[in-house]
Amino acid sequence: MRRWSWVLQRLRRQIWFRAAVISAAGIVTAAVSGLVGRYFPYQFPADVGQDAVGTILEILASSMLAVTTFSLTAMVTAYGSATQLATPRATQLLREDPTSQNALSTFLGAFVFSVVGIIGLQAGIYGSQGRFVLFAGTLMMILVVVLTLLRWISHITTFGRMSDVIDRLEDAAASAMERFAQAPHLGGRPAVPVPPEARVLYHKRTGYVHHLDVPTLGQISTERGLVLHVAALPGTLVHPGRPVLHVEGELDEADMAALLDAFTIDRHRTFDHDPRLGLIALSEVASRALAPATNDPGTAIEVSNALLRVLLHLPAEEPDAEALRDAPSVHVARPVMEDFLRDAFDPILREGVVEVEVSLRLTKTFKALADALPHAREPVRAMARRLSERVEARQDDRDALLRFHQVHEALWDAGAERA
Repeated sequence: MRRWSWVLQRLRRQIWFRAAVISAAGIVTAAVSGLVGRYFPYQFPADVGQDAVGTILEILASSMLAVTTFSLTAMVTAYGSATQLATPRATQLLREDPTSQNALSTFLGAFVFSVVGIIGLQAGIYGSQGRFVLFAGTLMMILVVVLTLLRWISHITTFGRMSDVIDRLEDAAASAMERFAQAPHLGGRPAVPVPPEARVLYHKRTGYVHHLDVPTLGQISTERGLVLHVAALPGTLVHPGRPVLHVEGELDEADMAALLDAFTIDRHRTFDHDPRLGLIALSEVASRALAPATNDPGTAIEVSNALLRVLLHLPAEEPDAEALRDAPSVHVARPVMEDFLRDAFDPILREGVVEVEVSLRLTKTFKALADALPHAREPVRAMARRLSERVEARQDDRDALLRFHQVHEALWDAGAERA
């Protein structure tokens, strides 16, 4: 994905963008009503009085201001709840929730429409025709507000709750993993050893890589005859002392600036092109649920199920060589299965092995991954062995330990025989 497309996609998710667009639409609707009424050839039979329209607009304006304030309070409360109960990483997904953004934007747009309509009525820019058009627009606005409010009431009952947060994190992680499965090397080629004579490029900013514009890198490499080796994937923390790119070939200062401009760096990680962040965030939810102060193994089990569904989107180890024949000379490494497993399950192994229910769910999850992903069978088996060792070392309840070993051995011994 090119940078401009990614920036536009990010812009559309911002709450201020929708609010600004709908508010502008409200202003235009109220302002144009006078012009439409003035030049409309049809003479409406009904004459709507100024006081009638003004009264409705005043009621709409005062009520929409209150509803907008309430909606903002509810959204901020949901953000705080998700931060305390789940993980702070979930708040960026809640802020990008389209239903809450549409509701808030609609309420704000109705308020702005009402204020502009009241100003127009007091200024006398509406004739009898214009007042009728404004009255019809007001009725339509009330209908939209009522429908939006009904949907918002249904949405707010689950917004920011634990199940809602887990679902959002799973969806974000699954989307990133699907994109990763489609292009494990982001449209480039697999990583190869970097020659010692390759030139090293550093970025002057410090932060996480949000987006890597591989098409632009490929275009530059083709035009200049370069071979590029990417050293910083999306989600990597970079700083002026960490390489982001190794370059084979001659390049000037303009080329260096264009290559570095393909890296978008900011302070915080995002889910879009970072498949590991979703796994980390889900594991944080499980880790917090398993803390002694919370003691909620059920949430950890739900997270384990979500992690299984996300990891099942993983691709094969490497795409076919035929599929990479036309790829540009941009070599991009990819996370390996061990990275994904550590991100997803290390916190749960650390906190949850004393809960036999969680341990049983983990060993069943590992078995499902080993069966569904043959190329990842060995690292998954290694993770299952770690689980067994940790349960043996930390489980004090002998009955629970015996129960775990019976299930664990039945699963993995049977799998070994089939293999």
